[in-house]
Amino acid sequence: MGDKNFQLDKPAIQNALTTLAKTDGHVKAAIDLVGYPDERKRPHGFATLLRVIVGQQLSVKAAASIAEHVEALMDNKPKPELLMTFDDETLRGAGLSRQKIGYVRSLCEAVTNGPLDIMALPDMSDEEAMKAITSVKGLGRWSAEMYMMFSLGRTDVWPVGDLAVRAGIGRIIELTERPNEKELDVIGERWRPYRSSMALLAWHYYSNAPM
Repeated sequence: MGDKNFQLDKPAIQNALTTLAKTDGHVKAAIDLVGYPDERKRPHGFATLLRVIVGQQLSVKAAASIAEHVEALMDNKPKPELLMTFDDETLRGAGLSRQKIGYVRSLCEAVTNGPLDIMALPDMSDEEAMKAITSVKGLGRWSAEMYMMFSLGRTDVWPVGDLAVRAGIGRIIELTERPNEKELDVIGERWRPYRSSMALLAWHYYSNAPM
């Protein structure tokens, strides 16, 4: 089920960027310098959305550690109905803040009783999937965009709120300053319908291109 309609795999990314590079010298130069980015695929389902919430505003290492503790409570088989059986003190002991405990409970409630039908997400349009995911308290636009790219494999997601994407694109197109969200939204129009691949290239460039 997780692979249904997933289109952001490595061949698709390379094909998208090769297509853009034929008419965009900045994209070609970026690929020549740092190469193609790898795909970033995450399992589709409750466990990944749980990790998205757990990892908010934390380092990768800290997020992974807390997620492992939370998942261990459920014998590493995360399910909303099981997670709801634990009291706040137990979840605090696993490393969750009070705010995130609230978000986690909102996710469990949304998955168990609606409005979030996780299994229906692969068949939804981008707009429908965005609306469904962000209906959950604690899952904002950026969280939804990450899930849509890496778990649903959507090819035209444009995370303008991501600082590294903005910085990477700014460097790729040789701007003197990092573009803001509104500016990046306008800039990205030239790369439709391959903006997810451009976001991946931006992250890759930001991490690997020499300053």
